[in-house]
Amino acid sequence: MTLAVTRSSKTVALALGGGGARGLAHIPMLEVFDELGIRPVAMAGTSMGAIYAAAYAAGLSAAELHAYTLAMLADRRGMRNKLMAARSGRLADLFSGLGNPVMIDAEVFCDAFLPEAVPQAFADLAIPLTIVATDYYGRRERAFTAGPLRQAVAASMAIPGAFRPVRIDGQVLVDGATVNPLPLDHLTGKADILVGIDVSGAATIAAETDMPGTFEAMFGALQIMQAAIVDAKAAHYRPDILIRPNVGSIRALDFARSSVVFRLARPAKEELKRKLGELLERG
Repeated sequence: MTLAVTRSSKTVALALGGGGARGLAHIPMLEVFDELGIRPVAMAGTSMGAIYAAAYAAGLSAAELHAYTLAMLADRRGMRNKLMAARSGRLADLFSGLGNPVMIDAEVFCDAFLPEAVPQAFADLAIPLTIVATDYYGRRERAFTAGPLRQAVAASMAIPGAFRPVRIDGQVLVDGATVNPLPLDHLTGKADILVGIDVSGAATIAAETDMPGTFEAMFGALQIMQAAIVDAKAAHYRPDILIRPNVGSIRALDFARSSVVFRLARPAKEELKRKLGELLERG
């Protein structure tokens, strides 16, 4: 892109949404910012979007996030060991009724899988960040902008049934995508250009015999709900750019298909680069 873009006086705010493995598509979108030589002045993230927003706001480049993600996903044994260590229950709990032996402790998970460069506190970030979680008993959104960062990220991605809820300030918190899968509203008025990346995925047509498994059905239903919420929020808050990578064919837990996600996201990356470049050059 031209030097006029990198010297633009316009500011940009960026919202990253939730979507399970589809959230890997955030990495190519972040590459656009690095390639244009600009940094958002504010960011907001939910669930998988919270993970990548926290890492990027900490100062990691998109290239570093790409390399880190690929290395982590390639280490199948290491991932398995970390997941086993992050289990919040025991096998005996299945028969005692005390818990789910396969449920993951979200806080242990984040400590194990987040890059070391992601700090413990919001105050140590290079870019102001809002992380969205859901107050389970209050049935409302909880937004974090200060305090413990990794704990907030853990709460934001604590998918019900897969991750144990996170308790912060006496509130029991679960996945922020249940109430605000693309937190555009938290960035309104904070920059000249508002960009939203929706990775909830478009509808796909599968064979009638392609029955989803238990967890896939649960996550899939959540993503259907997310898509409806994002449509409503986008219509109300009207981002200057709303990008929807074509990752609907990726299942919520398809992290092993990272190369496919990146390939599917290429057209969306080019779309974002073109649209953002044009808006910046107009300034």
